[in-house]
Amino acid sequence: MSQKAWDGRFSDKTDRAVEAFTSSIDVDRHLYRYDIDGSIAHCRGLAHAGVITAEEAESLVGGLEAVRGEIEAGSFVYSDSLEDIHMHIEDRLAAHVGALARKLHTARSRNDQIALDARLYAKDQTEKIVGQLKDVCRALADLAEANIDVVMPGYTHLQRAQPVLFAHHLMAYFEMFLRDLQRFEDSFRRTDVMPLGSAALAGTTYPLDRLHTAGLLGFSDISENSMDAVSDRDFMMEMLSAASICMVHLSRFSEELVLWASAEFSFVDLPDAFCTGSSIMPQKKNPDIPELVRGKTGRVFGDLVAILTLMKSLPLAYNRDMQEDKGSFMDAVDTLQGCLDIFSRMLPEIRINRDVTEKAASRGYLNATDMADYLVEKGMPFREAHACVGRAVAYALGEKKELHELELDVLRSFSELIESDIYPALSVHQMIDRRKTYGGTAKSNVQKAIERARKRLA
Repeated sequence: MSQKAWDGRFSDKTDRAVEAFTSSIDVDRHLYRYDIDGSIAHCRGLAHAGVITAEEAESLVGGLEAVRGEIEAGSFVYSDSLEDIHMHIEDRLAAHVGALARKLHTARSRNDQIALDARLYAKDQTEKIVGQLKDVCRALADLAEANIDVVMPGYTHLQRAQPVLFAHHLMAYFEMFLRDLQRFEDSFRRTDVMPLGSAALAGTTYPLDRLHTAGLLGFSDISENSMDAVSDRDFMMEMLSAASICMVHLSRFSEELVLWASAEFSFVDLPDAFCTGSSIMPQKKNPDIPELVRGKTGRVFGDLVAILTLMKSLPLAYNRDMQEDKGSFMDAVDTLQGCLDIFSRMLPEIRINRDVTEKAASRGYLNATDMADYLVEKGMPFREAHACVGRAVAYALGEKKELHELELDVLRSFSELIESDIYPALSVHQMIDRRKTYGGTAKSNVQKAIERARKRLA
């Protein structure tokens, strides 16, 4: 059967350079499973509608399963002359069922066929990504719970700001990744729409029961408009938008791990199994995994921009430009999945240097805000308290001391409201435990946040 699906219109053979240029088999061969699943459902749908007999449908299904077996065994031969995965499978099907294979494409176009394959692929990969995000979230919750008493500086502008629990910092990333998970779950609903039955762009004259076929393929809905169905790639753009936001979060976390693992911070030790050394400097331990994740973020962004740019000027309905969507789409999916997998493996092995983080949290005037709050509790307006503490910090800087290291009479020189009870108020752990507002860093809050996190995942 090795001939073009559209040979009847043409008298000259296709130039081999054109065959190579227009072939998409190197990319869409990865969709073979979805293409065969879709073809099997289509066969059964044709029989259900009385377009072919039940016996013909079963013969076609048997032939398609045989082709599947050849692909999975690695014995299947690909050729640029057959353009895409659809024609490869249909051509090979003829070797198993003969001329009956020519009936497979009844009431179907490659336009709704590839739209179907891409959606089936997207559904599968979305479910996998959701599972991986749950793994990352669990790893974060576990790491937070195991280090619930560890104190560290919280930062703004990469300057030490106020002390927080290390667990509180980790749970901030939990919230980010949980939102990512929710975005993928939400995009899944719009992906879970079957385009098959739309044919080239106008629908088909055959009495197909599209809801019946959708049920066979596990779709919860069918497309409303045939022209939209074959030309829609919103589900790809939406999925890659979610992937890009998720990579932003992975990259932000990676940047912090790179900083924390440096000698300048020494907040954490990354596991040897997830680091590499230098070819010239024997002492080096390089945080390659977070660095690579940080670098791969740009790759996913690029894939999103590629599809957005591809689609931005296309008139309805299908255009051959859209053949270029799958490479970027699959690359982004593979990249995100690889990053999520390596992160979920690395996180449980990270070790926190709690003495270093606690020492860092006790230096740098991180208790200045609490000293102002102390004065407010004594009756001083906050703006006055802010200015008062600012003067105290300026003095302490000159003395090369922290606020809590200044003698009481020195502190009282800035305000007579200050008493000896100022010192407990300036201690790191009391500063943390006083922040009991919902979502704050108090230990009791963070413990409850971890409990809620586990329930939210469940």
